[in-house]
Amino acid sequence: MVGAVEIDEEPVVSDTFVVAARIPMGREAFEQWLETPAPGPEAIENHGAMYDRWFWDGKTPDWRQAEEGITPREYFADCFGEDIGGLTYVLRYRAGALEAYLMHFGFCESNIYTALVMLAAAGRLSSEVAPSAVLFWAETSGAMFAADSDGWLATLLVGVDGARFAADIDLTATIAQLRTAEASYFDLLVRLAEMEESVGADGESSFAAIARDPRYVDAAVLAES
Repeated sequence: MVGAVEIDEEPVVSDTFVVAARIPMGREAFEQWLETPAPGPEAIENHGAMYDRWFWDGKTPDWRQAEEGITPREYFADCFGEDIGGLTYVLRYRAGALEAYLMHFGFCESNIYTALVMLAAAGRLSSEVAPSAVLFWAETSGAMFAADSDGWLATLLVGVDGARFAADIDLTATIAQLRTAEASYFDLLVRLAEMEESVGADGESSFAAIARDPRYVDAAVLAES
């Protein structure tokens, strides 16, 4: 199993967890999404089935961890602040779509469940009828698995007709569409590592400046509402 081992018969995965999605939409819809309060878990038709038939099959999701009512702009702007420890995010509008590649060091349940309900809301603004797949997984490097891997933790279909977890889907196209965001994520890691090697007294502000680079985060995410 890629990125996972068995210890004392209990499944243990990497400390690096990622939520990623590419959802086609117009620029105005993207900015509308940034102002849309996060819905509750009921925005996902079968939210209790999050882990069904994947690596954590049988695990019960704790949707109490999701923040409800906060907008993506309010929520994600804090994630690009001075204290960015444990988070490495790509969140932008590119080539006609919302792109998210959100890495968490550790299972930051609030961040992950909140991101999922926010992306469920984004699906409602999609410019395409066919739903988009949101991927959730754990892997040390943060890289995506192969489409046929059984190491994924959850896959969420989001679209104009709603959102639901599903395990019986072909992820080939989704993974191909996310390669550019994945490459940007690794570019961000390289830049942060280079900064760490030469860090000085202004290290924290320098890390934040890199994380807030428009190559990784859309300026609208950081704008005051």
